[in-house]
Amino acid sequence: MKPSSGKALKSAHDILGHAEHPLDPFFKPKNVAMIGATENPGSVGRTTLWNLISSPFGGAVFPVNPKRDSVLGIKAYKSVKEIPAEIDLAVIATNSKLIPGIVKECGEIGCKAAVVISAGFKEAGPEGIELERQLLANAKAADMRIIGPNCLGIMVPPSGINATFAAGMARTGSVGFLSQSGALCTAVLDWSLAENVGFSAFMSLGSMADVGWGDLIYYLGNDPKTRSILIYMESVGDARSFLSAAREVAYTKPIIVIKAGRTAAGSQAAASHTGSMTGSDDVLDIAFRRSGVLRVTNIADLFYMAEVLAKQPRPKGPRLTVLTNAGGPGVLAADSLLLGDGELAEISDQTIAELDKFLPSTWSRRNPIDIIGDADPERYAKTLEVVSKDENTDGMLVILTPQAMTDSTQTAQLLRPLAKLGERPVIASWMGGVDVDAGVRILNQAGIPTFPYPDTAARMFNYMWRYASNLRALYETPSYAQDDAEADTAKVSAILDRVRAEGRTILTEFESKDVLAAYGVPTLPSRIATTEDQAVEAAEWMGYPVVLKLHSLTITHKTDVGGVQLNLKTADAVRAAFQSIRDSVAAKAGLEHFNGVNVQPFAKLDGYEVILGSSIDPQFGPVMLFGMGGQLVEVFKDRSLGLPPLNSTLARRMMERTKIYKALKGVRGRKPVDLAALEQLLVRFSRLVVEQHWIKEIDINPLLASPEQLLALDARIVLHDPATKPEDLPKPAIRPYPSQYSGDFNMKNGECVRIRPIRPEDEPMMVKFHESLSERTVYQRYLQMLNLSQRTAHERLTRICYIDYANQMALAVERKDPATGETKIIGIGRIQGLSAATDSEFSIVVADEYQKSGLGTELLRRLIEIGKKEGVKAITADILAENSAMQKVAEKAGFKLTRDVEEPVVSARLELA
Repeated sequence: MKPSSGKALKSAHDILGHAEHPLDPFFKPKNVAMIGATENPGSVGRTTLWNLISSPFGGAVFPVNPKRDSVLGIKAYKSVKEIPAEIDLAVIATNSKLIPGIVKECGEIGCKAAVVISAGFKEAGPEGIELERQLLANAKAADMRIIGPNCLGIMVPPSGINATFAAGMARTGSVGFLSQSGALCTAVLDWSLAENVGFSAFMSLGSMADVGWGDLIYYLGNDPKTRSILIYMESVGDARSFLSAAREVAYTKPIIVIKAGRTAAGSQAAASHTGSMTGSDDVLDIAFRRSGVLRVTNIADLFYMAEVLAKQPRPKGPRLTVLTNAGGPGVLAADSLLLGDGELAEISDQTIAELDKFLPSTWSRRNPIDIIGDADPERYAKTLEVVSKDENTDGMLVILTPQAMTDSTQTAQLLRPLAKLGERPVIASWMGGVDVDAGVRILNQAGIPTFPYPDTAARMFNYMWRYASNLRALYETPSYAQDDAEADTAKVSAILDRVRAEGRTILTEFESKDVLAAYGVPTLPSRIATTEDQAVEAAEWMGYPVVLKLHSLTITHKTDVGGVQLNLKTADAVRAAFQSIRDSVAAKAGLEHFNGVNVQPFAKLDGYEVILGSSIDPQFGPVMLFGMGGQLVEVFKDRSLGLPPLNSTLARRMMERTKIYKALKGVRGRKPVDLAALEQLLVRFSRLVVEQHWIKEIDINPLLASPEQLLALDARIVLHDPATKPEDLPKPAIRPYPSQYSGDFNMKNGECVRIRPIRPEDEPMMVKFHESLSERTVYQRYLQMLNLSQRTAHERLTRICYIDYANQMALAVERKDPATGETKIIGIGRIQGLSAATDSEFSIVVADEYQKSGLGTELLRRLIEIGKKEGVKAITADILAENSAMQKVAEKAGFKLTRDVEEPVVSARLELA
């Protein structure tokens, strides 16, 4: 029972004639209406119309102007409804107050896309916000997609479309360039024409009222003409859509971003420009890292990195070997490398011995490798060849300064054969301006990216290894949680409901620790005492020494009001501490803020104090924090951020980015903390953060981490305002594990199996699953023969297991062997395209031993239910013509089958709307 995507033979569009992608009219329109076309010199309407008719795209342009019979010699129409042809793209440059009505008219004639160049929408205040709401409502009613408003327009050089008011047309190339700033687009366009850089798409998105980063990243990711995607970003927009698309496309194409608004002033300027929140820059950094996106700091680096990543392999680490004929440039390169967290490779003894055989005795014998000013081309080439074999290096930078005896052109010629040195990239810096131009051209043509200055080249290498590191993190297989204990969500809901019913937003420490304990975060036993006698009774029940902490419904920072008394060893000490806390609170805050004390055992602080917390980012929702804790947390600011939910690998990476992590591994003879247990604690905490939407902030400070235990000593939880509507609560930018789609199933033989969404940790079981498949099953699933090594390749299985649940859902059938206790995956069902505007597609494969057991039928039934709940309009599949069993299952589920005797597949389609 194995339908297949059919992509191994032809594209889905070729086989089935599927409907066009909703964004196709922007990239390859047939007919364009230019609304607001005019002959006024220097106007947006005139320039855009001129660009449209000056760059043939294979279709017709229809000017729309209610006051003119013709524009630029072309017949004009009073409205789009008078145009005698089908229009699939409208370009609108007119008064913003008229645009909602114009969009409605476009929808009524069947137009499916519009570029709104005009400004005057949400960036202009309340009136503009209302205009944008009307525009989007009218577009949605007609299934129209909108680029803009407040944008330069769009160019697609391969198809010839130029719907902008720029001064020229971009060259055709392989770079997809997306920008929120129209002015920046024009500057980049001028630069690109001078530098001979070409584009597959050149698009100004403006304020992104509808079409956003995610839509275009997905589209360009599937565009064979696009090899890299460059983005100038002012705001993220739909964070979940951006992260989902970026993470999927980054596997195959570099996505390089420059984000404006790093400073407070820049952020304010960006917000006023786009009318959107910009959020925390630190959070944006970790979002890029999580999705495999490379962030650069200036515009030139965008295009430098597009070139570098297209020409050279990604380095496996941060260690660079610098080869130079002058000391100063080598030092500049080293400084730039080290300041960017790169490393100078340590040259091995073997490499030094090899270099000693032919280099002058005065060579540096260290990295940077200074081969002396009289270095000839042969010395350069021989040195690079030797160094490239050193296992201690991850990449090479060759620097040339034009001294009297230097032959820059011939040196470049001899380096050409060394352009591809296996897995280690080679980059160069040819200093000297026009004198070295010939050599620069030779190197660039050979595939060695060459830069005018060595510090720039070193910075590019730092970008390269960071990008490679981000991608490797996507491919890493996390370990299974050591305990899969379910959280007591009912208990947590009861606590939060009670607090909200009381009109409070702050949980007491006692309530906060109850919430944490429900998610498996270890806490000390505690009891609330409202009198001295109760405090003594609780202390004697626990055993001395104890701690008394203020119990208050309003005060969270207890030490600020004298609300903590430690190491109390007797009943008298407990009574005195109770009185001291009560009196101190009365004096500093008022007795009404004293609600008793929290009695806890006194924990020996023999370990490290760390902090674990979460807060809300305006763009990305819940964000986690981990770092050095205790009273000086704000002083040292040793922390890292992460987007929940986490798995064990992501939790470890989050810890590794802090200084305290080195201590946690064990220093100066101290035993290491149980890092695996700490990983799992972070994973459980991330579940709490994404599942409990009413929680606004959490602080566990300190979390005591020692070789013997992990213990939350203090905790604080803040809720959102009780008046907040549930639908307005912030949601995580990354969709959490959809446990609601898990459930048991009894096969025909009566055996119970578990069907659940796939997890990244499933990769080892997926290897064994593919090992169990017969050649016939493989062929029926993939429409071609894939050998075992192809099917079990780590990068492939990572993408299969580590999915974005917002875009696709894969259900794994899990069977536990009653004899051995081993758990295996025996079937997979998948539905793709949940977030796309196009149809979703399903596929199913069941291990040979368990075919005809009812699994195929059950998996398809569940996939259909998921499609309905996720808002899918239609589900399709391509089933091998000879796979009659799966065709019967599909027909039974309500699919309509379409056969074409000339094609090897049967198309199946189920309308869900």
